[in-house]
Amino acid sequence: MNIKQLDAVSAYSQATKQMQDGLGARDGKDGISGEPRSAFSALVSDAIGNVTAATHNTEIQSAKALVDEADMVDLVTAVSNAEMVVDTVVTVRDKVIAAYNDILKMPI
Repeated sequence: MNIKQLDAVSAYSQATKQMQDGLGARDGKDGISGEPRSAFSALVSDAIGNVTAATHNTEIQSAKALVDEADMVDLVTAVSNAEMVVDTVVTVRDKVIAAYNDILKMPI
């Protein structure tokens, strides 16, 4: 496994953790106004939590594989799972941005 990939996974995991902390996902309230989160906000927070969990599992499997404590199949499965979760979140993000752009283009 390439060490740069491990660094990228670690950096992405830290960024999602910081993003999750900024959204106030742990207390069920909006990080800015302190009001209860909307369903969409909860959906986004859950998606970020899934990414964080998947990347954390991948990091653990990678570290175990480096010291020959994990099977290569487990590592490949963890990496594939993390890739699928990230691809899903990116696709949803792209769809939300496209919908927002369509709304902006609507005549008033």
